[in-house]
Amino acid sequence: MSVAFTREESAETAAELDLPDRPISPHPNLVTSRGLALLNEALDAARSLYEAAQAIDDVNERRRAGAPALRDIRYFAERVRTAQLVPPPASPDAVAFGSTVTFLREDGRRQTFTIVGEDEAEPRQGSISYVSPVARALTGKSVGDVAVVAGGEIEIVAIA
Repeated sequence: MSVAFTREESAETAAELDLPDRPISPHPNLVTSRGLALLNEALDAARSLYEAAQAIDDVNERRRAGAPALRDIRYFAERVRTAQLVPPPASPDAVAFGSTVTFLREDGRRQTFTIVGEDEAEPRQGSISYVSPVARALTGKSVGDVAVVAGGEIEIVAIA
């Protein structure tokens, strides 16, 4: 193998390993207790992936396999470090972080979402981020109140 080929391969490997950090939201890192547990689980999983990558004999493969895990370790460590645990709402009288709110859309659709932190949000699973337009429009409102979202109205029918 020529020295030129080795250098080229090393340059390609270095470029592959130069992964940008995952973006960190500028918003406060509010979390539910479940959200904090999920962040810790994700951090542990990233650490396990990195440890597994370190067992690879080939140095280039080891670096290639470890780079995404290192990026995730940095991200989740920062998210755990900055997490602000918010207790469940004391009362279901008004929509707040941690509330599960049911509302009706103008087209008759009934939707239910729990308002959670950004990393925990999974709209298809029934949770939305507290910084989402819907959550912002609903926060502080009570059953029977109407909020405007994307030019349409939604009416709160239940808060838990």
